[in-house]
Amino acid sequence: MTAFRMDHVGVTVQDLDRAIAFFKALGFEMEGRQEVGGPWADRVNGLDGTEVDMAMMIPPGGGTKLELARFISPDPVGETDRPVNSFGFSHVCYEVEDVDAVIARARDAGYGLVRELVNYQDVYRLAYIRGPEGLLVEVAQAL
Repeated sequence: MTAFRMDHVGVTVQDLDRAIAFFKALGFEMEGRQEVGGPWADRVNGLDGTEVDMAMMIPPGGGTKLELARFISPDPVGETDRPVNSFGFSHVCYEVEDVDAVIARARDAGYGLVRELVNYQDVYRLAYIRGPEGLLVEVAQAL
C-alpha cells in the first residue's frame, strides 16, 4: 500500500494579506507567494479561467504547511465565519510547545480565542484562535 504523508492544507481566503498576517502572528513563515493559473490549474481544480494568488506558510518547527489561496477568477463562493460545527473542514490543529506564548502573540496581533484555553483530560491544554474571515486554528500543548 502507498504511504500517505500530510504535505499541506489548502485554505481559500478573500484577503490574502490579512490571512498571511494572521499566520505570521502565530509564528508561521512564508515560504513563497505567487500567482498561478492556466490550463493545468483549470484541469486540476475543475474550474475554467483559474487565476489564484497563493502563499505557502510554514509552521514554526516545520510540519504540515498551509497553502493560502485568493481566487482572482473565477470568483470564490461560500461563507466566512462559519461555526465549528458546520459541515466540511472546520479547522487545523497544531501541537505547540508553549500554548500560552502562541495565544499571547495572537492577542498582541488583535486575534482572540473562540472562547477559552482549556485542560483536556490532563492530556492537552488547547484553544481555538479565530483569525480573519472565520479561520480557526486549534493550538494544543501536550501535558
